[in-house]
Amino acid sequence: MKLGLSRVHFPVTTLGPGRRLGIWLQGCSIRCPGCISADTWRVAEQPVDVADLVASIAPWLAQCDGVTVSGGEPFDQPQALATLLGRIRQLSSVDILAYSGHPYEKLQGFLAAWPGLIDALISDPFEFHRPQTKRLRGSDNQRLHLLTERGRERFAGYDEQPAGPADRQLDVMLDDEGVVWLAGIPRRGDMQRLQDLLRAQGHFSITSEAPVAVCKTPR
Repeated sequence: MKLGLSRVHFPVTTLGPGRRLGIWLQGCSIRCPGCISADTWRVAEQPVDVADLVASIAPWLAQCDGVTVSGGEPFDQPQALATLLGRIRQLSSVDILAYSGHPYEKLQGFLAAWPGLIDALISDPFEFHRPQTKRLRGSDNQRLHLLTERGRERFAGYDEQPAGPADRQLDVMLDDEGVVWLAGIPRRGDMQRLQDLLRAQGHFSITSEAPVAVCKTPR
């Protein structure tokens, strides 16, 4: 089974409780305006074998407190996603959190066919102009679904408390090509503030943040 993969990182501390293994899938059919990960939209040119991926992350699975799967849109690859999560379940009992830009109602058929594979799900598209006060979410229309007892134990507090300063922190990752990746839920305008800061220090930078249409008031 082949899977479109963007990147993998451990540890991630900003997308769920504890030190987590982050897996970002490649390819997204939803393409929300303002998405900070527009680099994950295109379909993967060189999909990876799920068995090879699981073998490579096995040492991290033995150390992590949980797994977070994002993208891209994970549910654009439903069979590959199910195969990946099933293999992870065979190796580890940690919680699995998945993100999707699809409404929960559209995903219920998939989830019913995969009982127990996903402990917590954050659903619905990112909406740039909505408020951003909830933990783990880019906009407040997104919903947290606790699908298993393990999910309820690990994530119940994420619906009970508003986002605080700790929820606005970002993990910094650096790949072999010198590209810097940020993991987490940035505040509105954080990417522009970062670019302005780097520019003031004499550095040039670009981000993968998708543009947002500006609504102008007619005169």
